[in-house]
Amino acid sequence: MLRLLTLLNKNLILAIPVVMVLGFGFGLAFPGTWLKALIIPLTFLMVYPMMVTLKLDKVLEGGDAKAQLMAQVINFGIIPFVAFGLGRYFFPEQPYYAMGLLLAALLPTSGMTISWTGFAGGNLGAAVKMTVLGLILGSLATPFYVQWLMGATVPVDLWAVFSQILFIVFLPMVAGHLTRSQLLKKHGQQLFQKEWAPRFPPFSTLGVLGIVFVAMALKAGQLVARPGELLVLLLPLLSLYGINYLLSTLVAKLLLPRGDAIALVYGTVMRNLSIALALAMNAFGPAGSDAALVITLAYIIQVQSAAWYVKLTDKLFGAKPAQ
Repeated sequence: MLRLLTLLNKNLILAIPVVMVLGFGFGLAFPGTWLKALIIPLTFLMVYPMMVTLKLDKVLEGGDAKAQLMAQVINFGIIPFVAFGLGRYFFPEQPYYAMGLLLAALLPTSGMTISWTGFAGGNLGAAVKMTVLGLILGSLATPFYVQWLMGATVPVDLWAVFSQILFIVFLPMVAGHLTRSQLLKKHGQQLFQKEWAPRFPPFSTLGVLGIVFVAMALKAGQLVARPGELLVLLLPLLSLYGINYLLSTLVAKLLLPRGDAIALVYGTVMRNLSIALALAMNAFGPAGSDAALVITLAYIIQVQSAAWYVKLTDKLFGAKPAQ
């Protein structure tokens, strides 16, 4: 089972479209309203494992303050407003699609930030810190950004959004930190990193795929009625990621050394789509499935673009110095 989940985790670019197709077929063949009952347990399954491997104490370490500050300026001072503008332009009559675009932009960094920074030979310590800071700041800021930017077009229950973030971010964060502490106490750092830490991310992937399946099953009828819907959603997503990559690359190349530059790009372009997806499905009622569909498609673009960008890093930032 763990081997299969690990394989899925390494091949998300294939697994997510396959699960989308399966969810679509299930939604057409069977009544899918009962699937809503799976959203909360799948959400916890998706978020808790990633919290076990999150090193919260990294926030207190210094040495890369410039990169951290620039990452937060891009993540919270620029990209949410780019997403909002794209949503207003592409979806003037479909506010929940615009909401999905905004949610993806408001929750920066994920485990992918760390993984791809490592693949590209960037500063892993900076990437871990960006991941923790992005998760905490994004979770605290999201309700206010949503109310401020979307409150005029979408009914926003601020307390409902706060309570969902408390449940899907901070509760798993506490549980994950306690689990990590107990495992470290019992097995030590070396054994934890070697034997235990790799076991958790695949279960998070299972939660992601489960949520994607549910989102597609719930949207199947609408997609049949409007078969071009997915193509309509791709252009604003490609625009958002394209602008994000271009901006982050220019800033990183001009102002940061190689390792921090790569961490900055992946710390600003990689979004925490798992939490955005859970929030869309849990906090906005049935219409939240529209937002969830946008975020589901973002997975495909994010994973594929991250892999392509790794191949460009040496050309953009120079080869990694010899050890």
